[in-house]
Amino acid sequence: MTYRWLYCLAVSGSIVLTSGSVLFGEEPRPLGFTVKLEVVRQALTPEFCWFHPRAAANPGLGKDGKPAVVMTLQKHLKVSDYYSGMWTMRTDDLGASWTGPTEIPELGWVRGGSGVVVAVADVTPGWHAATGRLLAIGCSVRYSPQGRQLADTKRPSQTAYAVHDPKAGTWSPWQTLDMPPDEKFNFARNGCSQWIVESDGTVLVPIYFAKSAGVPASVTVVRCRFDGKRLTYLKHGTELSLNVQRGLCEPSLVKFGERYYMTIRNDVKGYVAVSDDGLHFGPIRPWAFDDGGELGSYNTQQHWLVHSEGLFLAYTRRGANNDHIARHRAPLFLAQVDPERLCVLRSTEKVLIPERGAQMGNFGAATISESESWVTASEYMADDKPNPRGADGSTFVARVIWSRPNLLAER
Repeated sequence: MTYRWLYCLAVSGSIVLTSGSVLFGEEPRPLGFTVKLEVVRQALTPEFCWFHPRAAANPGLGKDGKPAVVMTLQKHLKVSDYYSGMWTMRTDDLGASWTGPTEIPELGWVRGGSGVVVAVADVTPGWHAATGRLLAIGCSVRYSPQGRQLADTKRPSQTAYAVHDPKAGTWSPWQTLDMPPDEKFNFARNGCSQWIVESDGTVLVPIYFAKSAGVPASVTVVRCRFDGKRLTYLKHGTELSLNVQRGLCEPSLVKFGERYYMTIRNDVKGYVAVSDDGLHFGPIRPWAFDDGGELGSYNTQQHWLVHSEGLFLAYTRRGANNDHIARHRAPLFLAQVDPERLCVLRSTEKVLIPERGAQMGNFGAATISESESWVTASEYMADDKPNPRGADGSTFVARVIWSRPNLLAER
């Protein structure tokens, strides 16, 4: 029995192992962290803003054995949910210096007839250790010449992925994850969603799906094989549904201890569900604080940070003097989660990125090293002048610096 396995089992069973001592029957011990906020890109133009930046560590491929960090991001082109092709930024010294944004030709728009273009949006990159590849997963979107999303073909929006060889510096073109022929998968997307790699190299990809974009969506987790080139469907798990407005969407998945946790977007409130195997989930329950108060996160995504000593949720919410922000999508918070009661520990909540008059809904969260995890977000504004409250088109890295090493970080 290894130390790490013992530790994870202990946390799952509400037994906390700290500095060689075991505290039985205690509530989760808050894990300290500080936040260092940095601007890695700033642009003010009425033509676009940089949007949904998400970072992934490539272990050992940076300077002096540090991880190289690749960030994917796109231009939001004024019309709602209208995105360019993919761009990347990279740092080999943990953010001391960056290169890019660099446009990736292989990941650009695919042009069709009548002015239609296909982009892949809502991308989350991640490291696949068994193959030494960076896998970027998102969803395909068809656009009219005016930037309107189209559903004019069979299966107009599907889960798409591309593969990066960080040593060669090459990217594959976008490919599609082929789903079973059931009509319910006509609209089947991994969008803005954290996914995980299992110890056997299989990939658990959470998706939301429906017969069409006009009906409430459901969520499930797809187990996939990845051989370094192709992502292949093996099976999928529980289908979770909620017939409230647009249903359930943008699920994010993590593993903490021996259990799997999924946070899910809904127009009215965010939800959480738990599983013992990553596929079969219990019922969804709305996010709440440990004192019983509603979390107040709605109509936007939440994401996870996982530390060997704690599970954390990043989110936006009501009740932060932010009624002037659309959907209350700023400021961005981080707080520890009780993994047994499935609630947010209010006393641990900290602001990661302050509210400056702009939304920050589409963000990323990732483990970078033993000492740091990063939450990345861009201010949603296409303008040539700063907002009076301070927003100026910044793309942020909120460096979450842990008080104790994260033993789950890959080296």
